[in-house]
Amino acid sequence: MNTAQTQPQVAKGKVLTGIVVKTAMKDTVTVSVERYVKHPKYKKYLRRSKKYLVHSPNNEVRVGDKVVIQETKPLSKRKRFVLIQRISSKPVAENPDDLVEDSNRRDQINFV
Repeated sequence: MNTAQTQPQVAKGKVLTGIVVKTAMKDTVTVSVERYVKHPKYKKYLRRSKKYLVHSPNNEVRVGDKVVIQETKPLSKRKRFVLIQRISSKPVAENPDDLVEDSNRRDQINFV
């Protein structure tokens, strides 16, 4: 009896959750991962973020999506993570002109 078949697979490497901030490259996305760190002297909690290059075959995610990434062997000079799953996606406006109209709305308000 093979013990590898009876035991569940254990993920090797770090598993992180972050938000996609860039999808301009082929099969690669940039994911920003935030963490909370307590300052050693002032005891205040600070948000620290780091960007990772993540392998994403077929570029199936968009900017603003929340994703889970896992550490893997080096795929290129800076790419050491692979996309595991998309947790949630950012809602997309049906008409892209709606977003432009909202940004111009401030110009139309009369400030007295």
